[in-house]
Amino acid sequence: MDLKNRKILVTGADGFIGSHLTEELVRRGYDVRAFVFYNSFNSWGWLDHSEPEIKNSIDIFAGDIRDLHCVKVATKGCNIVLHLAALIIIPFSYCSPDSYIDTNIKGTLNVLQACRLEGVEHVIVTSTSEVYGTAQYVPIDERHPFQGQSPYSATKIGADRIAESFYCSFNTPVTIVRPFNTYGPRQSARAVIPTIITQLLAGSTAISLGNIHPTRDFNYIKDTVAGFIAIAETRAAIGEEINIASQQEISIGQLAREIIDQVNPSARIITEDMRVRPEKSEVERLLGSNEKIRRLTGWQPIYTLQQGIRETIEWFRDERNLQHYKWNVYNI
Repeated sequence: MDLKNRKILVTGADGFIGSHLTEELVRRGYDVRAFVFYNSFNSWGWLDHSEPEIKNSIDIFAGDIRDLHCVKVATKGCNIVLHLAALIIIPFSYCSPDSYIDTNIKGTLNVLQACRLEGVEHVIVTSTSEVYGTAQYVPIDERHPFQGQSPYSATKIGADRIAESFYCSFNTPVTIVRPFNTYGPRQSARAVIPTIITQLLAGSTAISLGNIHPTRDFNYIKDTVAGFIAIAETRAAIGEEINIASQQEISIGQLAREIIDQVNPSARIITEDMRVRPEKSEVERLLGSNEKIRRLTGWQPIYTLQQGIRETIEWFRDERNLQHYKWNVYNI
């Protein structure tokens, strides 16, 4: 599918993955409308930090994904929709599950209804590897059972199944994209890699973390973005659920050591109880299969973990970037 002659809507374009995806689509010469969360500061989130020539090429739409009328207006005239708007922080979902249901489930329903009415050619719904819960087998392929081990993962499971229902019931051209743990510049400090880096760059020698034994499958942001675009360009992806995974795993403890060795080898890791997930909610192991995305699109990861970590650290070393983070405040 040639995206050059299509209008592309990206929801959640002001966020971590969404801003990188929006910028890359613009760099490739595509016509992009960026759905950002309305606020009284007229902030476009991370898109405020885009290069001027990129920012000036984006059609910005400020609204709320929870409002169906708003989503319909944003979708009008668009051919491709990449839906990334969501609440994603797991600990906050313990405190505010209603918000996650409204944003992740109702928001996705709004997007699907608007896309159905508008006759959108391809709608990509963003899922998460958290829907699989602790691996029952590895590598985790798209047939793996779902486990709602947190309110966050439960709402993403719900959103996925609503997307599936629109494909089956109304032939809405849906693809469910399931990235494993994406990291890189602009990621929230609540995520483990920015948490480690910001503490180290602030001079701390005692790095506060939660559980360090679980394993994760990490994708550098540029690889994740390339995966989204490859899927958007592939008609064979319609009706499918597709992982974006490196198919490699590392424990949080090993990951922390890798970052510490690059920044300050004398630092040590300490565990803070407030950062530890409830026992039954902790996802102990994630290792994703990327066989399907390779087969359907030809995508494959380019960055090694070491390369991606190095680029991420260098971005955080820039004081203009680091100033956006409160390294010494734990925020759920």
